[in-house]
Amino acid sequence: MKIISVVGARPNFMKIAPFIRAIEAHGSTGSPGAQGSIEHILVHTGQHYDDRMSSSFY
Repeated sequence: MKIISVVGARPNFMKIAPFIRAIEAHGSTGSPGAQGSIEHILVHTGQHYDDRMSSSFY
């Protein structure tokens, strides 16, 4: 399964963090390509872009 999360502002990053941790925890129990594995892509829209904020998240 593939999931794309689109975020742009700081509140969005704060809300998506637990979701990303859950995906990573799920992925650590299965092998890549196995049924039930998840491929997650995080897309940063650049909305309200700030160098300091982005460097703390990436």
